[in-house]
Amino acid sequence: MDNSTRQAYEDEIRSLEEEIRLLAEKYEDGQQESTFFSDEEILMAVKSSQGEFEGKSEGRESLSDLKAQLESLETDLSFLMKFTGIQFTSHSKKTVERTTNRTVRKHRLSGNCHSLPFQLEFQLLEVQNEENVSAVVTDLSIILESGEDSDVIKFVSSTEECGNLLTFFRRLLSYAEWYEHRRATFLHFKGKYPDIVTLPEGLQGDCITLRNPTVSGLELLVVWKIHVDEEGRTTPVLDLLTKVPEQVLEQKLVTLEKAPMRFRSLLLLLGVEAAIENLIRALSLQE
Repeated sequence: MDNSTRQAYEDEIRSLEEEIRLLAEKYEDGQQESTFFSDEEILMAVKSSQGEFEGKSEGRESLSDLKAQLESLETDLSFLMKFTGIQFTSHSKKTVERTTNRTVRKHRLSGNCHSLPFQLEFQLLEVQNEENVSAVVTDLSIILESGEDSDVIKFVSSTEECGNLLTFFRRLLSYAEWYEHRRATFLHFKGKYPDIVTLPEGLQGDCITLRNPTVSGLELLVVWKIHVDEEGRTTPVLDLLTKVPEQVLEQKLVTLEKAPMRFRSLLLLLGVEAAIENLIRALSLQE
């Protein structure tokens, strides 16, 4: 390595050290709020920095190593997001109290678990003794954009009381998977049968309405709840409600009278999508 190349590296290192020192001072003072940017913003920043560095050090062997590391990080990041279904979009923290062995920081965190947005706000109390450092979550507040489901409200309240973030994210993932499955299923049937299927509560709702355009007043309501117990375990619960006008009842349409029972049987035999598909086809034949 020639002297000019060595000097360029040393200058770059000194510049980075000074920047780190300034940021560390601001952090220690507790005056600046630290923000975690989205994954896309982070990757763009890294690529931008890489581009600037490439202009200064083109042709050096270490550049190919940096490119390989960047590609590996991008692959790992993409895999983790797909594997967990959780993506953090913003995170900020601020030190609100600091003593010799005690630090309290306030965190705000938002993101998406599949298609379900969430927001968290909590304080993290860190206590350091001679042996280790312990951390306790306090003042936890959770917002889930999943409507006014009573089970979800109870689950959120229970999690806020215990303050266990790891357990929360595990249970959130299970709930969000069913939430996304329901949303995608409703969207599929709305697109496939626009004249028959309506979504009275939108894609975030828990029901779809089926109507036969040729039979006035005839409606079938598929209700799809996602039950969450006190332990955070999720279970899909589906049922069928019927609204049949008198003139249709007079025709003694036995298939409609027994529709709820047959729908529950189809759910066990065929699964959710196939059961709803069979229900729509049977409804479209009623005239």
